[in-house]
Amino acid sequence: MDRRQFIKLSSLFGGGIAISTQLSGCASPFAPDGDDYVPAATFTHGVASGDPTTNSIILWTRAVPEDNNSSGYVRWQLATSADFAKPIRSGVVKTERSRDFTVKVDVRDLPAGQRYYYRFYTSETRSPTGQTLTLNSGVVDRVKFGVFSCANFPAGYFNAYDAAAKDESIDVVLHLGDYIYEYPQGGYATANADAIGRSFVPGNEGELLNLNDYRTRYAQYRGDKGLQLLHQRKPFIAVWDDHEVANDTYMSGAQNHNEGEGDFFGRRTAAIQAYYEWLPIRPPMGDESPQIYRYFEFGNLVSLYMLDTRIIGREKQLSLGDYKQANGGFDFNTFQRDVSDPNRTLLGTEQLNWLKNKASSSNNRWHVLGQQILMGKMHYPAEIIATSDRSAVPGVIAGLVELKQKQLAGHALTAAEQQRLQMKIPYNLDAWDGYAAEREKVLNMFSKNGKSLVVLAGDTHNGWANTLTDKSGNTVAVEYGTPGVSSPGFEDYLGLTDEQAEDLARALPLLIEDVKYCNLHQRGYMSVEFTLGQVNTAWHYVSNIKNTQYTVLTKHREQFVG
Repeated sequence: MDRRQFIKLSSLFGGGIAISTQLSGCASPFAPDGDDYVPAATFTHGVASGDPTTNSIILWTRAVPEDNNSSGYVRWQLATSADFAKPIRSGVVKTERSRDFTVKVDVRDLPAGQRYYYRFYTSETRSPTGQTLTLNSGVVDRVKFGVFSCANFPAGYFNAYDAAAKDESIDVVLHLGDYIYEYPQGGYATANADAIGRSFVPGNEGELLNLNDYRTRYAQYRGDKGLQLLHQRKPFIAVWDDHEVANDTYMSGAQNHNEGEGDFFGRRTAAIQAYYEWLPIRPPMGDESPQIYRYFEFGNLVSLYMLDTRIIGREKQLSLGDYKQANGGFDFNTFQRDVSDPNRTLLGTEQLNWLKNKASSSNNRWHVLGQQILMGKMHYPAEIIATSDRSAVPGVIAGLVELKQKQLAGHALTAAEQQRLQMKIPYNLDAWDGYAAEREKVLNMFSKNGKSLVVLAGDTHNGWANTLTDKSGNTVAVEYGTPGVSSPGFEDYLGLTDEQAEDLARALPLLIEDVKYCNLHQRGYMSVEFTLGQVNTAWHYVSNIKNTQYTVLTKHREQFVG
């Protein structure tokens, strides 16, 4: 495997997509003529749409020929009414085993700001009817995103997806990664899988390593009714995080990949191929890089930059353990030098330059980074991080909060007490805290030109609202982090009860300056609504993920006026 040119992505992923324009009509050069009989196919995983622009949309389905052939055909229609009385576009497209029978149609030359219905069918079978849209151009008064991350099948049901599918006010879904997880049965978050009926299918119980492994896992995830319904009703704009490949992926490896698991680049190729097959996303641009970063414009209202903070340009994560000294101390000077290295990159030069050029040319009201990891400075008192016994962490935090409250009340602290509060280090070096210099560059791109920046993040499985500050302490943006769909959060890591998690969530904003809100124990999603005057964000939590019976609790709201 040539590590410098590990895959010709455009030919691999682009070859399977059908293009439909006003002139082309039919979407496939392989299509039968006229009204010829099209053999039956089973639409195994519903329908989906994604990557909407002002004049185009991706339509997706999976159609498995019922005659067990390695290929077949399906028809499709797009209309402005659910009865398809007057379809505005239709065609025939080929489905093949080589693409896991997934089908994509890129429908172009469409009017802007229009809602559509679409479906796939053969002479004998029909898919569910999907709903989608093209983006508005010109003056746009409002747009609302549903924001998701971290859906772990064995951990619980995807009730957050189901809830958002039924919210008619959401226009577009932003999925910020960890759409699947690569872990085996018995691994992360699988303890209750058997009890709740979420075990992996036979043959897919191991860790995902090859193309068939990843395809099978996607197929099981997409069998979840909540996820199917959300895809059917809302267009997706998605990016990957690490678990679509392996935990803590970086440019040339991953924490959850070792020599006994084969070539990393071969595994990554398989993972990315399955991702593009199963997600309603356009193929990447370029032949030699899995380039998923891209730009969407919602009229004059929102410029959306979807970033890859994981695969293309990320240097290997730093580890706090590497800075521990033999005498039990911590080498702060070396750590500070390394974490602040101006040459250390998360996005990579090409993506960073692309972001700079896009940002400088846009004068829209809001600029939004849709990306995977927390950008806020999560600098915890070092005493917390140094506590090796996880069960003791809540007590340590409670003691520090007591000191902070004493300080805020105007009481004098001893020098030792002040040092306990002031000695802080980043908690999560897999996040932007591990790439501090590049974070500063990104924030400066927007702040120096007076652009109103909103950062959206996933990854942590918990809900966050953070103020983003530059190195001088100036507030330059806000960040909103979505809770996980089903992946366990901070409460699981520390073994907290719900009450303890709520106490800790109230304490952290006192100890971490840039944190304004957090929820550490509930699963759900975020909605973010943009108007010309403000950004309204709400955190929606589901009451249960152990079965499909749930209620939705909207427990916190934030408003940002720029």
